[in-house]
Amino acid sequence: MTVYGQGKICGSIVLVFLITTISSVDSLAGEHRSSGSLPKLRENAILTTAPQVPPPITRKAPAIVRVDLHSSRVVKEIEPGYQYEMWTFNGSVPGPFIRVRVGDTLEVHHTNSDPTGMPHNIDFHAVTGPGGGAPVTTVVPKEERVSWFKMLHPGLYVYHCAAPPVMDHIANGMFGLILVEPEKGLPKVDKEFYVMQHEIYADGKKPKPPVDHEHMGSAENKAQSDADFWGEAVSDGSASGPVLLKFSHQSGLDEHPTYVLFNEKFNALVNEGKLKAKTGERVRIFFGNGGPNLISSFHVIGEIFDNVYREGDLVSPPAHSVQTTLVPAGGAAMVEFDLEVPGTYTLVDHAIFRIEKGAVGFLEAEGEPRHDIYVSDQEATLCKGCLVHP
Repeated sequence: MTVYGQGKICGSIVLVFLITTISSVDSLAGEHRSSGSLPKLRENAILTTAPQVPPPITRKAPAIVRVDLHSSRVVKEIEPGYQYEMWTFNGSVPGPFIRVRVGDTLEVHHTNSDPTGMPHNIDFHAVTGPGGGAPVTTVVPKEERVSWFKMLHPGLYVYHCAAPPVMDHIANGMFGLILVEPEKGLPKVDKEFYVMQHEIYADGKKPKPPVDHEHMGSAENKAQSDADFWGEAVSDGSASGPVLLKFSHQSGLDEHPTYVLFNEKFNALVNEGKLKAKTGERVRIFFGNGGPNLISSFHVIGEIFDNVYREGDLVSPPAHSVQTTLVPAGGAAMVEFDLEVPGTYTLVDHAIFRIEKGAVGFLEAEGEPRHDIYVSDQEATLCKGCLVHP
């Protein structure tokens, strides 16, 4: 049986949901199943961290899909020499990619180990019902809460923590994507990737530039311009250890981010983190925008999106031959394109100054040259340290 009560935690009224034993959960599920409201099939969700994606769903019937989400705080290196305390689902930012099928019932087991005692919950944009499930998934540390949600609409959806103040929870990393596949599944592709853009709002300090900026101005002006632009946190190398940046609610109100990132940290999709594929393959990117404030102008330099499923809409026909697609805060898009020419392709938010705050990543395509598509009578000129055309 389930028991509801009220408690006052951190100045906010939340519902406290107590489940006395696991057997009571099984009993409740059994009652729903016997009444025909839950599917007979049951499976555990395959959860992946970005940029990895779970495999496509092959079954043809709905199932109860168990998803275990754990809320916690983790100090992570956001850039060499700088750390930040992330609020996370399952220890990663973004949270795990969840893949289910329309008609499935999502069985969410939510636990919490936040050392501050702060409550957390999950608002699934894929859930039909009050708060997207937030009011019935709220837990404080050492509690577990179990809820069931039927997936009524196919699409690519954001989920996030919605405990008050909701903007702080999102800004600190508590968001992810859930894919609800249509009954017939998605068209087959060769590679799938999970990328989410989001902002970090630190306490008035900005890190030292991680790349050489000489291509943006004269060498003699470089040092002064870096200091002017990046502020007091420009290091002289004398620091004894990494700097722990602190969250600033005021910077979030001002919409003045320290970082705009793809997948948790600066250059997460650069160097050893870059995405990899081969020419002749079709690539699909599940792109989400955790926000909490900025709209993304998602673009892949050197590619044209063959298909764009705008705002995560998997029901309407996709748009074709799109250069850049807008992805709102709290929204998502699915893009597909073929790789014809080998080389490095750059993922950016085409609000282009955000590259210097971290909104950049690389997709490396291996293969034989295609001189029928891309050729020159001169060697390519590359700009050392440039993140746009590496």
